[in-house]
Amino acid sequence: MTIEINNESGHPVDEVALSALARHVLDVLGIHPQAELSVVLVDVETMERHHIQWMDEPGPTDVLSFPMDELRPTRDDEEPEPGLLGDVVLCPVVAEAQAKTAGHSTEDELHLLLTHGILHLLGFDHAEPDEEREMFGRQRELLESWQEERRRTGGRL
Repeated sequence: MTIEINNESGHPVDEVALSALARHVLDVLGIHPQAELSVVLVDVETMERHHIQWMDEPGPTDVLSFPMDELRPTRDDEEPEPGLLGDVVLCPVVAEAQAKTAGHSTEDELHLLLTHGILHLLGFDHAEPDEEREMFGRQRELLESWQEERRRTGGRL
C-alpha cells in the first residue's frame, strides 16, 4: 500500500502517525494492499481556495476528499481491487481550532479528519440521517481500533 503524506501547511504534524493511521483504516476496511492514497496538509488560504473552487462554499474547511477510482470496502467473501483511492486534503490550522472547541488534541482531530476523509473516498457520505449514522459509526469504530492498536503496541507505529 502506498500512502504519501505531503505537508505543505508549514504546520508541524506527525506524518508517521498519519501514515500509520491511514494504513490501519485501509487494512481494516479490506482495501487492496496495492492501493494508493495521497494525504496533503495545506495552509488556510489554500484550503479556502479549494473549498470555494470545488464545493462553491466560502471560507476554509477542515477536510476535503477527492476520489479517483471507485474503490469500496470489501466484504469477507470479496477480493479487493488495486487502484488509486485519491487525495485527502487536511488543514491543520482549522483542525487545531476545532480540537480546542472539542476538548481534545490537534493530533486527535487530524486523526478524526483523516479517517473521515478516507471514508468519503470510499463512498461513505453523511447527507442523509441513515448515511450519517453509518458513516460516523464506522468512523468511531476505526478510531477506537486505532487507539487500541496504539495502546497495545505502546505507541510504536
